[in-house]
Amino acid sequence: MGENAKQFNAPFTQNQGTGEMIPDWVSSERPVLIAGPTASGKSALALEIAARDGGVVINADAIQVYDNWRVLTARPSPDEEAMVPHALYGHVAKDHSYSVGEWLREVAGLLNGARPIIVGGTGLYFTALTEGLADIPATPPEVRAEGDALREAEGLAPMLAALDEETLSRIDQANPMRVQRAWEVWRATGRPLSSWQDDTPAPLLPESAADCIVFDAPKDWLTPRIEARFDKMLAAGALDEARDNLAGWDPALPSSKAIGAPELIAHLRGEMTLDEARNRATIATRQFAKRQRTWFRARMKAWRAVSPG
Repeated sequence: MGENAKQFNAPFTQNQGTGEMIPDWVSSERPVLIAGPTASGKSALALEIAARDGGVVINADAIQVYDNWRVLTARPSPDEEAMVPHALYGHVAKDHSYSVGEWLREVAGLLNGARPIIVGGTGLYFTALTEGLADIPATPPEVRAEGDALREAEGLAPMLAALDEETLSRIDQANPMRVQRAWEVWRATGRPLSSWQDDTPAPLLPESAADCIVFDAPKDWLTPRIEARFDKMLAAGALDEARDNLAGWDPALPSSKAIGAPELIAHLRGEMTLDEARNRATIATRQFAKRQRTWFRARMKAWRAVSPG
């Protein structure tokens, strides 16, 4: 992706509205997809494009959908949301297990309205949108509970042993969530995940029908931004936000996976200092950004890469 970034990161057009830089090749009419690691500035670019050309900024981040976090997940501020239309931000209850299938169904209802400018860091959302998503039935609660119990008692080994070779070749076998998801599909439907994937319907928005941008954010450039942004989050009230989530805190909830949330909750419980929470959250953010960059490089090779900053 680095070479692509050199190829496509210039020229840019200076937008006098807010001063952000928009690649000259970005259409004023086609849908725009913007992917990038956390803290790379992708949301600012989406806002700038919408301000210049019109359209609706649509969230493609799996944690920014939850209503109980704004500051800590870097959701657009109320002022930013007032500048241009936004969709699918903070609209899901914290105890709801929101899925990529739900996101795709909600996005489908937005594609025929105002010009979509879809931005986020969840690669799976973009893959489902541009490549299609298998129509797998929802996992019954009893199967989910069985999977949770099996994983906690025996680890991933029995789940991996139950999966077919083709499914094993397609999933990250070191990722507990991916392994358990594949196991749950097989357990609930009697059909391998790979078989469901092979019946994937046509995508809602193929890459060829949109301007697809992926931020190539080098580690040395991104790390200081990550560190500075967490400090800004604390100054903006992230600790108060965590305090609002302290009652009834459940680390198993998907919304509790917000980076920095477990650390701030631990601080509020007296289990670590605020400095320790900050350092651990910053490390977790850097690790998350590395996983995002790995996904983008593997799955978004045809996207136009830009160098932020």
